[in-house]
Amino acid sequence: MAPDHGRFQKGVVCRMNTGNILIFIILAFTLSIVLILKRDSIAPPFKRWMALFAVIMMCVAFFLIIFSLLGMGA
Repeated sequence: MAPDHGRFQKGVVCRMNTGNILIFIILAFTLSIVLILKRDSIAPPFKRWMALFAVIMMCVAFFLIIFSLLGMGA
């Protein structure tokens, strides 16, 4: 018999907490909007890294949106 690995059960995909996903998506969109609106007042050394971080967060947010939409039928 195979060992039980806690969250991963046979036939069950790892279910994520939708509240945490929703908070992350809201934060990613909010950070992007703030960076766009305040782009003139952000110091140049931080601007590039914050923009890169916001792009990565947006990509992860879109992935989580698609992943949760695909998981709705399960």
